[in-house]
Parts: sequence; structure tokens; C-alpha cells
Amino acid sequence: MQLLIIHADEFSYSLTGKTAIAEEAVPNLLGEPENVFKEPLVVFCTVEKSDAVDFNTIVKKAFYEITGIALRLKPQMLVLYPYAHLSDSLAEPALAVDILNALKGELESSYPVHRAPFGWYKSFKMSCKGHPLSESSRHITGAPAGEAGKPALFPKKTREEAVKDVESEFFILDYNGAEVKIDLNDKKILNGDALKDFPSLRKVIAFEEFKIKDGQTPPSVSAMKRLEIAGHDENSDSGHLRLYPKGTLLYRLLSDWAEDIALNQLKCMEIETPLIYNWNKPEIKGQGESFHERHYTVFVPDEKTEAGGFAKGKEFVLRFAGDFGLFSMLKDTKISYKQLPLRFYESSKSFRYEKSGELSGLRRLRGFTMPDIHSFCLNLEEGFNEYGELYKKYSDLAEAAKIEYAVVFRIVKEYYNRYKDKIVELLRYSKKPALIETLSRMKHYWALKHEFQGVDSVGGSCQLSTVQLDVEDAKRYGINFVNENGEKEGCIICHSSVGAIERWMYLILEEALKKAIPVLPLWLSPTQIRIIPVSGKFLDFTVKLKEKLFSSGIRTDIDDRDFSLGKKIMFAEEEWIPHIVVIGHKEVEGGALSVRNRYKERKNFNISEEELIKEIKDETKGMPYRNLILPDMVSKRPIFVG
Repeated sequence: MQLLIIHADEFSYSLTGKTAIAEEAVPNLLGEPENVFKEPLVVFCTVEKSDAVDFNTIVKKAFYEITGIALRLKPQMLVLYPYAHLSDSLAEPALAVDILNALKGELESSYPVHRAPFGWYKSFKMSCKGHPLSESSRHITGAPAGEAGKPALFPKKTREEAVKDVESEFFILDYNGAEVKIDLNDKKILNGDALKDFPSLRKVIAFEEFKIKDGQTPPSVSAMKRLEIAGHDENSDSGHLRLYPKGTLLYRLLSDWAEDIALNQLKCMEIETPLIYNWNKPEIKGQGESFHERHYTVFVPDEKTEAGGFAKGKEFVLRFAGDFGLFSMLKDTKISYKQLPLRFYESSKSFRYEKSGELSGLRRLRGFTMPDIHSFCLNLEEGFNEYGELYKKYSDLAEAAKIEYAVVFRIVKEYYNRYKDKIVELLRYSKKPALIETLSRMKHYWALKHEFQGVDSVGGSCQLSTVQLDVEDAKRYGINFVNENGEKEGCIICHSSVGAIERWMYLILEEALKKAIPVLPLWLSPTQIRIIPVSGKFLDFTVKLKEKLFSSGIRTDIDDRDFSLGKKIMFAEEEWIPHIVVIGHKEVEGGALSVRNRYKERKNFNISEEELIKEIKDETKGMPYRNLILPDMVSKRPIFVG
């Protein structure tokens, strides 16, 4: 990269024409007034072919050269001006734009920056100050070919280095507002008074902070196969599961519940964004680095180098988070303060290349489904109101799934002091205490976040729902609204995820396995009632009963196989069928139904058809429903496992 750097009293330019390689995003400003800048440092930039070898080092070196000069000259702002006349070895236009955008992004952390549009004919006027440092040039080079993987001259700070001076304090906050300070360096707290009344929170702290029981295989790993819910496919990469019909129904019902929260209760706008993104885009690469670059790389097959390999400029990655597709959409969207808050919902597959030793059943995968909700708000107060609304919805979901979970908040101290009462209100809603970490200052884009940590049957935990109150990203990504004075202003953003659907499935299975008699929540049971005729002569009556239950919105099947009654009951128990109805002479002659209830210690109850229907409808009221996904005659079903 070639740089010509001028310290000016004033710099202005106008667009005079559009070339064939002009940026598409730039509006036609021909004939518009000049862009005028007072006391700027003007950086004329030429991106060269060789800059493609080590993109990151080029950007970092240019950043340090420009800011080094700016520190001495103290300009009011920086102007990046694409200028093709400093070299005869020009980079491809797409690469040039990416490097200029990346450089602008780096510089914006220190100075106001304007970047002139790329690929336009422009006229400019400049008054150079004329002091000894007012004119300088730099030739920026990266690593030689073949050495692009070597450490950069100015390496990025690790997350640990960047936040090492941020001090944390930890305490337990009860939903009555009481605080108890704890020391997470002292394992004795696990047996102390602070956690004795909060067993779920104790398990999470033991697992997350002290790694107790880490490494044990959760029983759901084998149960998901035996129950024909999910399994591995030898033809796929590890960490990508196949769902059998029962697992698919469970997946769909949980997805329906997430969608109901988003679209019906919160009135979100639903969107869909791509699964594949250009890795050479700085904003994508920057977010990827925050996930330790655990992404799947995809190369466009018809774009190859002269040597026959894939072109580096055509490197893509599979989606590993939901933010950048939405943020890219909203960057180009016109928003008025009168429209806020705006809520968006998207549910899509995401992919992270987790280490093979970290993969575990449905708990940790490389391909998973993330239903995300983002709220764009006017100010902090509106943002926190949105935050509270999302917290409550996700608490409702956890209660409906009947899972064990604990709450963990991380919050900048000044925000905790400001919002403590509201946080206590949220804890009171979910009837949960929370582990609170207060931070001496911000170390991320959020000022406040919480996680619902689900607890499995072996003392492990994993993150489910989360909400983050983001006070920085709107500026970083250019997501603005027009305020009542007609000025652009950055939004407050509530990032939130309902939680990976596969993790919900995992914890629901784990919760069932904690019980002496495992059973799923009734609304999630693939079969809610199994009818077993004592013999074939009762089959007609059984079919009519099944049709009546089915028409009432109850998933019902019939075990019509040639097995003894005892074996059929045993098979139903092995499938965790919650209600088993046996049909014999008494039932056909108009007597009450004999119902074996798994929720009530497998006891038998004599109740009428109407009472059974009412009991099940009352238990599943307000929850999503889907029809049976397998043939209603068990004899017609293939055996997927075993």
C-alpha cells in the first residue's frame, strides 16, 4: 500500500463521474455540494496487488503509521482518499475496498474518519499547511509470499490482555434484594451458607468456575439414540446430527414455541439472511476472531488461481452468528425515532467448528439452530424495558420445558447501581437468585447481559437463553435512526437468543433422566397417549377412540402388534409414553378407561374419555401443538435404531 499524507487547513472534493468499478453502495452525488473538511489529515491511499498476501498486517501497519503522524499533528479528523496514481500495480477493486474499509474501521476507534468513495472521478481542492511535517509518504508492505501466516508486526492483543485491568466482584443476589459477596477463587464457598439454599446455582458455579464433574458423559447421549430422537451420521462431519421423526417433532415444537414468542407475543418482524459470508470482509473477519476463528471455510469452486488452487479472495465462511446479516440489512435501512423499538426475529442454522473433544450429544454441536431476537431501541431506558420483556419470555419458556436452570448476570458496576431494583424484579419474576459479576468498566460491547444456564443430570451446565444490552455496536456498524431534530443517532441494541434448539432438547432429555421414572413434558411428548387393545377383536373400538382423541388435538397411537399385553406395556414404558390406555371388554361396554399415568408413578386411574381429554388439554394449554409425525399404527413404523 502506498500512502501520501497531507496535513491541511482545508480539504474539499466533489464527484465528477462514475467509473466501471465504482462502489455500488455510493449514491450518485454528481452536482451535489462539495465535501469540505477543516483541519484534516488527508491520507491518499493506493492499494497494491501484493497487499492481498497479508491483508491484516497491511491494515495494522497503515493504522500505526497514520495514527503515529496524527498523534503529533492533532488533526480534527482523518480523510481516507482512494488514489490510484501512487502505484502501477493496483489491487483488484474488491480487495482495495475491503482494505480501505478495514483501515477506516481501525482508525475510527481513535479519530473521526471520512472515506471518499472508491471508483469515482473526483475533483479536489486542498490547502496544505506547509510546516515540516505537513507532507509525508509511506510504503506499507506485508509478509512476503508464503509467509502470510507469520505473526504480524503489530499483533492484536488477546482478549485476556485487553481486559486484564478490568476488575470483577462477585456476589449472590437473591430475588428479595439481598446481596452476599463471594470469592470465586475459594472452593469452600460451595459448602458455605451463601449457596446452601440455591442448589441449581451451586451446581453451575461448581461446574463453570471449579470444573467439578467436568468430562462426565451425560446419559442423554445414549438415550437420544435409544429413544430414536437423534443420532450420528457417518457420512457427515462430527457434530452434525440427524434427527429421527420423534426428534424432528421435538425440534419443531420447540421451534414453534420460539417463533410464537417472537412473532405473536413480541410482534417481531421475521427476516432471513444468508448462510455464507465473505471472509475477506473486515466486519466478518473481526467477528470471527471473537469466536477464535472456529468457522467452516468454503471456497467458490469456479474461482481458482493460475496454479490451480482456490483464490484467497473468494474465501467464504458458513454463518457462525446471526448479527452480521441483520446488521448489514439495517445499515442500509432508514429508521425514524417514531418507529422504535423495532424487533427482528430470525431462526437459522449456525456453524462453529468446535474441537472434537468438546462435542457431546445434543449439548455441543458444530451445526445447530439459533432463534435470535434483536430489539433496536431509542435510549437506555427503552433498551432496559426491552431487556426485561425478553428475560420474562425466556423464563416462561424454561418453565414450560420444566428444566433446571440458574441465572448469571454480568454487568458494568455503574449500570448495576442504576438498575439493581429492576434486576431484582426480574429475579422475582423467575423466582431465582443470580450470580452477579460486576465489572469496573466495560470490556465488551455490552453494558449488561445475563444467561440462563441449564443444569444437566451429571452436574454439568450449558448456556441457553441470553440477552445483552449493547451500547456500542450501533455506532460501529452504522445502525442509526433519525431523531426528532432530524439528526442521525445510534440505537441501543438488545441482542438476544432463545438458545440453540438442540440444547433445549438436550436439557429436556437430561431433566427427564433425573427422575426415577423418566418422562418428557406432555406438550413435547411425541406420543401423548398410546392405546393398547387386549386383542384384535377390540381394534375397531380402539381406532374410534384414537380418532376422537386425535380430533381433540392429542397425539395418539395404537400398538396393534402381535405381542402380549405385558410386552406392549413394557415397550410403551421404554418409550416414555406418558399415558397408556388398555382396551378390553369393560371399556368397550361403556365403562371408564383404565389409564396408566407416567407422571403419577405409573399408577392406573379409571376416568372417562371426556375427563382424559380435559386433563391433557388443560396440561398443554397455551403450548404449541403438532400432529403425530409417525404412523398411528405402531406396526407400520420402521425401526431406526437397533
